[in-house]
Amino acid sequence: MERTREPGQAALAGSRAAQTGSREARRGQHESVGSRRRRRAARQARGGVAGNSILLVLGAFAIAASFNLFLLPAGIASGGVAGISILVERLTGLAPAYTQWGVNLPLFIAGWLLLGRRFALRTLLGSAVLPLFVLLTQGWSDWSPTADPLLAALYGGIGVGLGLGLVFRGRGSTGGLDLAAQMLNRYTGLRLGLAVACFDGLVIAAAGVVISPENALYALIGLFVTSKTIDIMQTGLAVSKVAFIISQHTTMLSGAILHELDRGLTRLDAHGGYTDTAKEVLMVVVGQSEVPKLKALVKSVDPQAFVIISNTAEVVGEGFARGE
Repeated sequence: MERTREPGQAALAGSRAAQTGSREARRGQHESVGSRRRRRAARQARGGVAGNSILLVLGAFAIAASFNLFLLPAGIASGGVAGISILVERLTGLAPAYTQWGVNLPLFIAGWLLLGRRFALRTLLGSAVLPLFVLLTQGWSDWSPTADPLLAALYGGIGVGLGLGLVFRGRGSTGGLDLAAQMLNRYTGLRLGLAVACFDGLVIAAAGVVISPENALYALIGLFVTSKTIDIMQTGLAVSKVAFIISQHTTMLSGAILHELDRGLTRLDAHGGYTDTAKEVLMVVVGQSEVPKLKALVKSVDPQAFVIISNTAEVVGEGFARGE
């Protein structure tokens, strides 16, 4: 005979079933939200990789064009594998692209073995396409717009700096002696900047012997211009200043800066070394054009205020550049 449930038991069973269904629905909803987030993250990652690759390719093309239009015709070997390829071309007549591939390949393999697969893969595209563009644009050397080596160093340095700036914005690398510097840094502890400078210095010194002492000087000029152009590409032309203000009237100054300059500030606790008293220091970041207004504002509120203004390498945040 079939056993029937009491009304209370039936209600309890129904409640449990409803709770189970609700939990499953919530789980399904969470899984759906999670899967959508994963898909969105995957799309963003693919878009980021594609965008970075485009920047790297454009940067490599700019480097190759500057190399063949300015540096190679003038024989300016301003460091790196590009400089080595110019020296080899002067000594043997071998096209620079082949030298660059020949140097990059063993460095890439060594980087894979010593620095890791992930690091090496970041340099793969740049190491491959830069010599390719150098090969494709090698005929441009006949169209060099200047025969003046100084102008060639300046224009070439700017062009290479623009190209490298794009490559770095794409979070890539063109390989070459940068890989060698990374390996030297990893296994000897030598600072990366010093390692790069050592390699570039050796190439430039060799250029002074193989080509001419004047060439070494032009190469140094080109290298300096390249470095400054990269800095501009990374941080922009806008110059910001940071001011530290020591005053007995920090509350009044804070209000004036907030409302008249429309800049945020930070109030720092400090202790006077001579007076042995507690005091506040205001820290505020402004654009270069705002410095005269800030100084006049401080003077109007507290003529006795002590103000320190210094340069900043980069400022990221509201009111300034956005972080990547």
